[in-house]
Amino acid sequence: MSPVPAARMSGRAWALLLILCGTIFLEGSDVAMLAVAVPTIRADLGLTTGTAAWVMSGYVLGYAGFTLLGGRAADLLGRRRMFLTWLGVFLVFSMLGGFATDGWMLVLARFVTGVAAAFMTPAALSIITTSYPQGPQRDKALLVFAGVGAGGFSLGLVIGGLLTELGWRWVFFAPVFLAGALLLAALRLLPAEARPEPVHRGYDLAGAASAAAAMLLLAYGIVRLEHGGEGLGLTIGAFAAGLALVAAFIVIERRAKAPLVRLGIFRKAAMVRANLAALLFLGAFFGFQFIVTLYLQELRGWSSLQTAIALIAMGCDAVLAPILTPRLVNRYGHARVIFGGFLLAIVAYGLFLLVEMDWSYAAMFPTLIISGTAFALAYGPLTIAATDSVAEEEQGLAGGLLYTFTQFGSAVGISAATAVYGIAVAGADGSPGAVLDAYRTALVVPVVMVLLGAAVSAFGLRDARPADQRSQLLDASL
Repeated sequence: MSPVPAARMSGRAWALLLILCGTIFLEGSDVAMLAVAVPTIRADLGLTTGTAAWVMSGYVLGYAGFTLLGGRAADLLGRRRMFLTWLGVFLVFSMLGGFATDGWMLVLARFVTGVAAAFMTPAALSIITTSYPQGPQRDKALLVFAGVGAGGFSLGLVIGGLLTELGWRWVFFAPVFLAGALLLAALRLLPAEARPEPVHRGYDLAGAASAAAAMLLLAYGIVRLEHGGEGLGLTIGAFAAGLALVAAFIVIERRAKAPLVRLGIFRKAAMVRANLAALLFLGAFFGFQFIVTLYLQELRGWSSLQTAIALIAMGCDAVLAPILTPRLVNRYGHARVIFGGFLLAIVAYGLFLLVEMDWSYAAMFPTLIISGTAFALAYGPLTIAATDSVAEEEQGLAGGLLYTFTQFGSAVGISAATAVYGIAVAGADGSPGAVLDAYRTALVVPVVMVLLGAAVSAFGLRDARPADQRSQLLDASL
């Protein structure tokens, strides 16, 4: 897939970016819509609490478990081929989820949908990083891509609330229509690519199997943290087995003639630090949003639709990411903008530690708008930092690594906040004031995560490109 010209982008380049952004919007909105609909699904199908939780966790397992493999598959088997194939799988299993009549069917559909996203999303990201020349055009495309993905999640909360009012099955069917439209457009507009050169030394099947199994077990262990002390032995066993498989994977990759992951890529310190910072930022963001949702629905008694509309302020990143963030990156470089995003996140989450039982929406609004602004500043530039120094033939791998870190970050943030809340509320007397204190305790988790992320971004990330190259960013109009 050849890069688009370095001059102003053509209509074809715009159309390509629109399709890819539609895919990341689909992925983000799909997760958000289901998060709002789960209580209704549980009541309608008579699901147990554990099964309802696995409807959400199944997607996380599939996504986190296969993203690394998905990213590398895009490099080895063709980005266009992987994108189209797994977009089709996403469509089919979203539709099957809408027809589900039992909990196990929903969990299976969500797991396979997560696997599809694990292959589709890194392929979409690597199409951007190999189709737009490194520098202003690629930076702008990545910032728009990240902003649309975040906006998809924020708008998905509201869309999910509205669709749930019509019937929870529409939460599954709506993505089918969008995925179908994107698939038809992609078949027509995605440029053909040269057939990947055959891997004469064979595929690293042992590495692929050990990597997928390790990621699945580690993700399972993280998800089980939500259950606190319940089944602690199983949680510890999952972590131990996952870490053992990580060690086995490293040994396999060192000996493989055609490794799934070239271990030398981890010597790129800027990429590794960007991925770590992304893990901490996304974990804090989703952990905070989860606790705020519990506070509004369980303690304040707000409906799912009221909660979704309240949180829409966090969706300001969808507007700010493509408009404000490129200007700031142009002027200060992505490293400083990332650090600024972390500082704003610290302020936002710290303010909510003061939450009271009768807080008005006006009192919550500063935190919500600041947290959305922080996301706009940090997430897109982190995507740039995680892919900037990587060779074209490994862009799929770089995308897979980034989304592996972000998915694990999301799982860690939600699970850790849930576990801390569970411990705090278990030791409380059950009064509303004690429950409120438990929420405040859980909110410490996202604060600590963004503090750590700020330290990583302050001392680890650097913008190696000269200012005169960055100054072209605003001129690279899409």
